[in-house]
Amino acid sequence: MGKIAILAEKPSQARAYAEAFKIKQKEKTFIELEPCPTFPAGAVITWGIGHLVELKEPKEYKKEWEKWSLASLPIFLDKYEDKVVSHMYSQFQAVKKIFHDPQVTMIYNACDAEREGANIFYSIYKMTKVKKPVKRLWINSLEVDEIRKGFLNMQSNEQDLLMYQEAKTRQISDWLVGMNCSRLYTLLLQQKGFKGSISIGRVQSPTVYLIYKRLQEIENFKPENFYEIEGLFKAQQGIYKGKAKLKTKVRAEAEQLLQQHGIQPIEMGQITSVVNKTKHIQPPKLHALSTLQATANKRWKYSPAHVLKLTQSLYEKKLVSYPRTDSQLITHNEYSYLQETLPKYQQLIGKSFMSIARGNNKRYVDSANVGEHYAIIPTKKIPTAKALQSMLVDERNIYMEIVRTTLAMFHQNYEYDEKTIITNVKNMAFKSVGKTELIKGWKELFDEEKEPRQQEEALPAVIQGEMVQGQIAIVEGTTTPPKPYTEGQLITMMKTCGKAVEDEAEIEVLNAVEGIGTEATRSGIIETIKKHGFIEVKKNIVNITPKGELLCQAIEGTLLASPSMTAKWEIYLKKIGRGEGSVNHFIENIGKFINQLIAEVPNQINQLTIEAEQWTQAKAKDIVLCPTCKVGTISLRKKFYGCSAYKDGCKQTFPERLLGKKLTEKNIKDLCSNGKTSTIKGFKAKSGKSFSAALYFVDGKIEFDFNRAQ
Repeated sequence: MGKIAILAEKPSQARAYAEAFKIKQKEKTFIELEPCPTFPAGAVITWGIGHLVELKEPKEYKKEWEKWSLASLPIFLDKYEDKVVSHMYSQFQAVKKIFHDPQVTMIYNACDAEREGANIFYSIYKMTKVKKPVKRLWINSLEVDEIRKGFLNMQSNEQDLLMYQEAKTRQISDWLVGMNCSRLYTLLLQQKGFKGSISIGRVQSPTVYLIYKRLQEIENFKPENFYEIEGLFKAQQGIYKGKAKLKTKVRAEAEQLLQQHGIQPIEMGQITSVVNKTKHIQPPKLHALSTLQATANKRWKYSPAHVLKLTQSLYEKKLVSYPRTDSQLITHNEYSYLQETLPKYQQLIGKSFMSIARGNNKRYVDSANVGEHYAIIPTKKIPTAKALQSMLVDERNIYMEIVRTTLAMFHQNYEYDEKTIITNVKNMAFKSVGKTELIKGWKELFDEEKEPRQQEEALPAVIQGEMVQGQIAIVEGTTTPPKPYTEGQLITMMKTCGKAVEDEAEIEVLNAVEGIGTEATRSGIIETIKKHGFIEVKKNIVNITPKGELLCQAIEGTLLASPSMTAKWEIYLKKIGRGEGSVNHFIENIGKFINQLIAEVPNQINQLTIEAEQWTQAKAKDIVLCPTCKVGTISLRKKFYGCSAYKDGCKQTFPERLLGKKLTEKNIKDLCSNGKTSTIKGFKAKSGKSFSAALYFVDGKIEFDFNRAQ
């Protein structure tokens, strides 16, 4: 065997691989390894920077496709070609040179062990036009031991090629939908007075529609009153509440029931039943990416994209396993090393407890059902106290959440006593349920982290047959509308959108593929629909924008609004990944779908009413004279405050947000007019700590003045 060429997905990954072996030389575009038992003739590691190549744009096939026009649709091709990303050309050339090196006899795909990693590798490999054998590295951790073991046990690339076909087909289908449908809807809506462009996506469009649907439910919700019969009972050992088995929209029904039983406002009752049951709650399941994103959003308001970025950083630091996983299970191998390292993890969180053996509990450990990657768990590498403290607060929070959830698997069940009391008042039964904590168990690990929850009231000690004094009353309640989604709930919404459809066959389809999008892509889709201006997130609450509403009104009734459409596509794409489906058949069906839209959508858009005025860009509001050029005025642009004389060369700008704090128009006015502001609270340092400071305007820039904040 000759020299091995190894392609990593990005430089940080390449460095991690290299650190597991002896390095011969480091260059700007590659790292060369010394010969060793794993690489007898040596190896050279090079890398992509994510995607070095991408699909060509329509204009690169036909010049007439550069200008958007309805006459040019549909855009279909016999062959879809890649091109080198322009600003990454030098790195591609370096990879190509290494692949073609005569000393290199074998190429290792060491990109992320997933479909997109296969797509990145083979897209680059095919662009280099090299014809050399390929093997696949498949690991779940960047720890040295795992890397070495992985390179000693390289896999064949048969499955990898199928995964590449699946990922490439998905990429082409998304390109076809985006290029054709975005042009179709944009041009038709512009004819109706819309200013701007509309981006259509196979997954992003039904996601926006699901958000729109929830907000429509809230807007159209009509609150209704309901009535229940409640008793407040005084026993020898304390007071408790109970409810009769009635919930009605008509108060007269409740009144009639009380009359039937001859019940007055003050009555004696008798306890006819006292049942105590000990309930056990097992520790939570281990984290997949989506559960970690949902938990972090609920607890700290982190966006799903931010959580993925933080977890990826922890993975690259070799502290946690592969982040883009949809599994909540581990194999017996991972369970063994976690069990061995348990005392160190306990020391890390400052809590010691007797461990429970759960190696045979398939809620956590199930080798047969672990997919491409196991759950997100800590690795054997334990950070020092200093390393932990030097982490950014957000990253430390995510790491400790992963550690605590993993430790919980080894802790006792949470146990509580559930007491149910039935109180009889003139043959009307009132039910009371209370809860008393017995063993805190795994919940003690999360006390510092979790938001305080309202505990269910413990019921007083009572005995069967005891007489109690009761105050009986009709209580009125009002139904409440569904709540808008938080950003974290969007991930769960995308996974469980089967609940949003009624057709049983469609529900089965959605459940089969876990909703729309994939574990690795959902946070990116949310970021995309934010970037395109379809939704906005304020204080973690997701709202639809006027542009988002227009999109949803335009696609309503089409398959683009239907989560089941993209789910059906995902099912067939998975068939391609298993070698059971035809790429050509799938692409042909996408073509039929697009042709159908081109035929039907013009009539649908024609029936829409659009207020053209709302799409006319509002003129920026002048706030204050520019302190630099003294000619233009400072006003709020998209994401910053800028001078109106920028076309004449004035470069004066101010950020809209500074260290997490939004600067108000008054702050900007004070800076420009007086050269300073009063003390502003709520800035956030890199450590995550909040601080207060006044701002000064010095030589065209903002400076902090901490003395005035004392």
